Amino acid sequence: MAAKEPVAPLARDELVIVPMTEEHLDQVLAIEQVSFPTPWSRNSYLRELSDNQFAYYYVCLQGDKVLGYMGMWLIIDEAHVTTIAVHPDYRGQCLGRFLLEELMVRAAALGADKITLEVRPSNHIAQRLYRRVGFVPAGIRKGYYTDTKEDAIIMWKHLLDIEN
Repeated sequence: MAAKEPVAPLARDELVIVPMTEEHLDQVLAIEQVSFPTPWSRNSYLRELSDNQFAYYYVCLQGDKVLGYMGMWLIIDEAHVTTIAVHPDYRGQCLGRFLLEELMVRAAALGADKITLEVRPSNHIAQRLYRRVGFVPAGIRKGYYTDTKEDAIIMWKHLLDIEN
């Protein structure tokens, strides 16, 4: 396997966050396939985008290229992170943190005062990111992940300190 050419450092002013649309799905699904053991299908995303009144999904673009994406459900005053992923070529440049912080700002602007997510105990990189932005463990969902029966760590963060 040939070595990959390094990706230039990201310039934040070149990045745009926009609502996810069907036109983004080919790139989103490519990232999904390499990011998760049990990736969501095109139909799952289409249902989220068109049929779920609680769903908010966004992509991070550099030009026409999707570098990452994130989604949440917003129910009354509580946001739930449903997904967040970064293209493998752009990992390690704090893009995941940028996306998560942007999602929290948007959740707060929409009226959420708290946000929650689940993370695999084996996903130490994600756990470290979530702790760095203020999430704290609050419980365990036994056997949550159907592919491995792995538990999920439930994490919460209050958004009262987020500026809209």
